[in-house]
Amino acid sequence: MVGSIDTLHRSLNSNGSFYNCNGLDEKLDELRHLLCKSDGDPLRIVSVGAGAWGSVFAALLQDSYGQFRDKVQIRIWRRPGRAVDRATAEHLFEVINSREDVLRRLIRRCAYLKYVEARLGDRTLFADEILKDGFCLNMIDTPLCPLKVVTNLQEAVWDADIVVNGLPSTETRDVFQEISNYWKERITVPIIISLSKGIEAALQPLPHIITPTQMINRANLTTDSRVGFSVSSQVNLLSVLFLSFMRIFLAAGVPIENILYLGGPNIASEIYNKEYANARICGAEQWRKPLAKFLRQPHFIVWDNSDLVTHEVMGGLKNVYAIGAGMVAALTKESATSKSVYFAHCTSEMIFITHLLAEEPEKLAGPLLADTYVTLLKGRNAWYGQMLAKGELSRDMGDSISGKGMIQGVSAVGAFYELLSQSSLSVLHPDGNKPVAPVELCPLLKTLYKILITREKTAEAILQALRDETLNDPRERIEIAQTHAFYKPSLLGQP
Repeated sequence: MVGSIDTLHRSLNSNGSFYNCNGLDEKLDELRHLLCKSDGDPLRIVSVGAGAWGSVFAALLQDSYGQFRDKVQIRIWRRPGRAVDRATAEHLFEVINSREDVLRRLIRRCAYLKYVEARLGDRTLFADEILKDGFCLNMIDTPLCPLKVVTNLQEAVWDADIVVNGLPSTETRDVFQEISNYWKERITVPIIISLSKGIEAALQPLPHIITPTQMINRANLTTDSRVGFSVSSQVNLLSVLFLSFMRIFLAAGVPIENILYLGGPNIASEIYNKEYANARICGAEQWRKPLAKFLRQPHFIVWDNSDLVTHEVMGGLKNVYAIGAGMVAALTKESATSKSVYFAHCTSEMIFITHLLAEEPEKLAGPLLADTYVTLLKGRNAWYGQMLAKGELSRDMGDSISGKGMIQGVSAVGAFYELLSQSSLSVLHPDGNKPVAPVELCPLLKTLYKILITREKTAEAILQALRDETLNDPRERIEIAQTHAFYKPSLLGQP
């Protein structure tokens, strides 16, 4: 049973002390009260998407709050039918047998035999099947607690109070468009926490960025305009009017006040293994402060911030340059000097871009650099760049890589390039003092676009870009950004 013995085992801190269950109970009761939950009606939390971060997020909640089964229900949705290949099944079997706690848990749950059969090639496992036992297909080496897995999207979300978006940005719009069909008859507005880091570019009516929270906000939650009033005379007319109002209200989409973004400089597997980490939950004060308190754990500190879209965009920006960092590392055999040269140029480009996107970019410097640093060290985007440069992966294999999930930096390269190449956003070039599109001051971004999107150059082009004798000192790019009024609020869809 999910949330019973296994949860109690996970409640033990590394120092052997028992986690303060009374404190968890109080935090849960506070959030239930804010959401007007009555006794006997559990708080329903569902994570949509079962990548590494979405799965870990659900598992963290299950570990902390799963013991309060009468008060909260935690589930995760993933698509059915994804088969686990033989090599992964063999590796998973090794992981299971290397962890006595996991081995005992599976034997106790009568689930061990199927992994033996899969190891021998006598059975095919599926991703949703192993996730129920705590194994995320993108993170096999880090067993999680058992999870309640739902493969029917309508069943997962139709009555959820809190929906966690653990989808890649490239899938967010389509899935939430589908979810909107299941929310036509809702009379309560859900809270949505998006974990997705990625962006899209739109060029009309003005060039601007579209983030996952904006995709969710704009999902077409239209409802049938024919509001029925053929009800029994015993039904209070005011109740009917209220229900009709709420359905019309939801027809405009989930209000942005109910959509938040959570991100930070962290690696999902390390967070679950209780490495100390922090994150920010960004959005309207009404929900970000109580949710920050609800999500905070001794090893996972959650701060809150009002700047939703900018933090979200920065989470996508660092993925762009992480791919290039991986390429440089592989091509130079981990040369510390070459990597530092790349870091100097990529951070100067990021600083330049943040001055276009934010009115007070200096406030973003710390969070952006920290998130970039951890991604360069151990993120999937840097790994992807390394594999491309080594020839172990090719662009023809697509952006979704087995065992890693979606490489969101690829689509982000295309989006930022497309956006910053618009002449309507022109800035003055330091050489010649003539107006140019912002991308002309971002040579690394231009090179990554030619490698990843148009594919007219190979990975070696990133080193050629760094060694270009005409390349400006990165300090000059920062000075240009700091001494010119580059801020363009329209890029974030603001007036």
